[in-house]
Amino acid sequence: MNLISIPAFQDNYIWLLDNQQGHCVLVDPGEAQPALDALERLNLTPDAILLTHHHHDHVGGVAQIAARYPGLKVYGPQETADKGANHLVHDGETIEINGRQYAVIAVPGHTLGHVAFYSAPYLFCGDTIFSAGCGRLFEGTAEQMYNAFQQLAQLPDNTLICCAHEYTLSNLKFARAILPEDREIETYQQQVEALRAKGQPSVPARLQTERKINLFLRCHDTDLQKKLGFYTPPDHLHSVFSELRLRKDNF
Repeated sequence: MNLISIPAFQDNYIWLLDNQQGHCVLVDPGEAQPALDALERLNLTPDAILLTHHHHDHVGGVAQIAARYPGLKVYGPQETADKGANHLVHDGETIEINGRQYAVIAVPGHTLGHVAFYSAPYLFCGDTIFSAGCGRLFEGTAEQMYNAFQQLAQLPDNTLICCAHEYTLSNLKFARAILPEDREIETYQQQVEALRAKGQPSVPARLQTERKINLFLRCHDTDLQKKLGFYTPPDHLHSVFSELRLRKDNF
């Protein structure tokens, strides 16, 4: 398999998973033309589209792509039924596309019906977990998003976080503001700055790395808790997550 990130809009990524036999899967094509250009350039035919949630910058290109490829299967949660999804998916099920299996994982928080698709080692997680960060809570709660993070944290270390936005540097600046003495975050920030200076994407990121540099995966860290004002152990770790998200919103 060959994973390709297709830039769209200002900072979106459309993901293309190429089976290297002339076929591929597209994930969250918010804009049609970049995806269609990539398909033509690479001489690929899409077998399916995967949608993680209903926001326009993730679904806006579906109709035009589907019109170009009649009969194309579009998988997504119930909230994408009116956005072009013709095969609705649910938490815990596994779908098969051209011999490859994708596990559907419910990850409410950013939106209530948000899902992720996992086909080892690739995790297509939309706007749930970003490299060094997490999505905004537009519809769900911090507790829901925290629980979603805990579920994704159970995946293997080599999992590749295929998130939908290039937010890594912004997230790392926030992390440094909270934990300025954390050398692993500082080193990773330098690495990402070098990548971005060359015009290269910072994602996908390995879950093994995210466990170290993503504060939203470190709510159990007592040093982080103290930085956020929790001088005694919190009753619920999702309250640490909530405080982090609130500070990020205002950063």
